[in-house]
Amino acid sequence: MFVRIGNTPRDYAWGSETAIAGLLGTEPSGGPEAELWLGAHPGSPARVLDPALTGGAEDLAAWERTAELPYLLKVLAADGPLSLQAHPSPEQARAGFERENALGLAPDSPDRNYKDPFHKPELIYALSDPFEALCGFRDPAESRAAFERLASASRGGAVLAGFARTLDGEPGAVLRRATEWLLGGDTDVDLLVAEVVAAARELPDDRDADTVRMLDEAFPGDPGIVLALLLNRATLRPGEVLYLPAGNIHAYLRGLGIELMAASDNVLRGGLTRKRIDVPELVSVLDFSPIRATPLAAGHPAAGVAEFRPDVPDFRLDVVRLDAAVTSAEVALTGTAIALCTEGDLELAGETGALRLARGEAALITGDERTLSVGSGQGTLFVAMPNA
Repeated sequence: MFVRIGNTPRDYAWGSETAIAGLLGTEPSGGPEAELWLGAHPGSPARVLDPALTGGAEDLAAWERTAELPYLLKVLAADGPLSLQAHPSPEQARAGFERENALGLAPDSPDRNYKDPFHKPELIYALSDPFEALCGFRDPAESRAAFERLASASRGGAVLAGFARTLDGEPGAVLRRATEWLLGGDTDVDLLVAEVVAAARELPDDRDADTVRMLDEAFPGDPGIVLALLLNRATLRPGEVLYLPAGNIHAYLRGLGIELMAASDNVLRGGLTRKRIDVPELVSVLDFSPIRATPLAAGHPAAGVAEFRPDVPDFRLDVVRLDAAVTSAEVALTGTAIALCTEGDLELAGETGALRLARGEAALITGDERTLSVGSGQGTLFVAMPNA
């Protein structure tokens, strides 16, 4: 069965006023449009455009066939930085949720870290050129070199120079210690942030200094400005995908993309925010192993189809592109799927149903359809489904 769905973009302050409307061919709201949610998550479940097909259910959360959908597909448009954050593993999420329940914390308590017992890995598919993000800790030696460049450009900067010297030693221990100190409320952290920002203004062509200036404009005085220099800055080009597993500290900086994640609300914040930061809990879920922020490799099971399969069962993303050379394609479905057309006008067909999607339109495809045929035009289709 094919069921047309839709939604209204969420108006978070960091959202773009034009990017989502420009992609989908819709009328801009006049305010920020940050995320368009396509899923059953109760925070903003997708609307069912023909409730007669769903027994009267007007959204996917209210329809028993999709209420437990394990993933959430989004269109995300960041005009400025999001908060630094990380997400727990399944084991950490279950334990944290049960612990906070035992403490009697209300579901909407501001003291809660765990809103549900699920993990929240995610991926982002870049549509803009570029899409910028912070992703995972880098080698502390690279961060030390960045801080030393900043120190050499500053007038004074004694706290900055001293902090650079602390970044020697076993990488995991160094990064953990630095993170705890930066977020721990020490009065010297404010001095360090001020020195880093002042030094960044003296290095106009330095990439790390550019990160500092960008973050200072959005969150002046925030310790996350310095913490960001312990992380990789990733620049994605259209079609590249960044995967963010449990424990990965990250923040989207700016750009338009398709985001796909497990359907969870569990977020541990680490700076660049005015919301609560639980430093001990954040540190307990973080992976302090240095990484290189490299794009997730795509599979190509058929002409016109790219698939991105992370190491979790909750979701995968297939991208179908039809043009003059490739005029049709097939996608093997692994369960209930959501399809979003971002370009062109495409005919979708399965074993029991069919539907035509134009730019900006989306549909849920029930699990009784095992193969999705796409054709009859040129365009681009994103298909989310479980990673079975």
